This record gives sequence, structure tokens and C-alpha cells, in this order.
Amino acid sequence: MQRRAVLRSLAALVPATLGATSLLAFGRQAFALGGTLPALNQPAPDFALPGIAPAADGEAVETQLQLADFRGRWLVLYFYPRDFTGGCTLEARGFQKDLAAFEAANAAVVGVSADDAESHADFCSSEGLAFPLLSDPAGSVSRAYGSWIVPFSQRHTFLIDPVGVLRSTWVAVRPSGHSAEVLATLQELQISR
Repeated sequence: MQRRAVLRSLAALVPATLGATSLLAFGRQAFALGGTLPALNQPAPDFALPGIAPAADGEAVETQLQLADFRGRWLVLYFYPRDFTGGCTLEARGFQKDLAAFEAANAAVVGVSADDAESHADFCSSEGLAFPLLSDPAGSVSRAYGSWIVPFSQRHTFLIDPVGVLRSTWVAVRPSGHSAEVLATLQELQISR
């Protein structure tokens, strides 16, 4: 019983945006399933990855995106295990449903997994996704974000501000309703700036 009380006390100290698995937060570093998370209020880890992005005609085209491409806009960078799995599909559908609200808030949504461009193109087409999906097959970017357990990216989300600073982190994400949770935090942060 005493252990449970200690865990409840620790949970009360952790901001909700960090999620339950960040209970092992020490100083500026937080640890989660998948590795060491990047520090909040510090520059987000840089990345450059190939992937699929929607074209003007709605077709998916191959692209190469990097963090610098999003300067001047907020970025929701979400990592997920696999295209076409139940939770990943639910999460992607949520972001697609809220995409217009993210765009109205000057935010881009980008998904990252170990899947290749062909899988991403099929997933975008199948689900009607109008945001980029990037391929990280070796997990290098996923590792930089503390979101990699071979051979998959873990379900983590990062909110990066228009100058490239990490403002919020979610780990062990529950796909249902996650997009709305991220959108609410984005809007809160924009009001407080």
C-alpha cells in the first residue's frame, strides 16, 4: 500500500502532457518505453526523412522533409508502430478528422514509422490521409526522439513550436481522442504566448 501512495504522489507531480510513463523524469531528461525523450523547452532533434506527402490532386507523392521545412509553423510530429494496424489507423483517422483545425492553428501534422514509402502511399490512399507520413526504417529519428524499440517506432507525439523548440510530449499514447488532446494543448500554448 505504501508503494501505491508513493506512485500516486509522483503522478501528481508530472504534467498531464507528459503521460504516465514519464514518471521516471529526472531533471531535464525523461525516460519512456523507447528511450530518453528530448528535453522540453529545448530545440527539437533535427530530422530529414523520406516519405509520402499529399499532392494538390490528392495523390500521394514521394517527398523528403526535414525539421527546417516547418519553421514558422507549429509541428505535430507523431510516431506510430505500423501502417494498417488498429491503433495506428484510429490515431491517423483522428489527426485527419482534425486536420483543418490544426491547419487553422498554423500547425502541420506529420506521422513517422518504420514503414516504407509504398506502405505509406497505400495507407494514405486507403484512409484518405492528407498529411505526410515519413519512413524511418532504421529508427534513427525515432531514437533521437526516444521512440524506438527495434523494429518499431513507439506511439509518442511531440509538439514543436514555429522556431523549432519542443513544447509538449505525449508517451504511451491512447489513439482514441489523442488528436483532440494535442489540438487542445496547441491552442492552450498559443493563447499563453
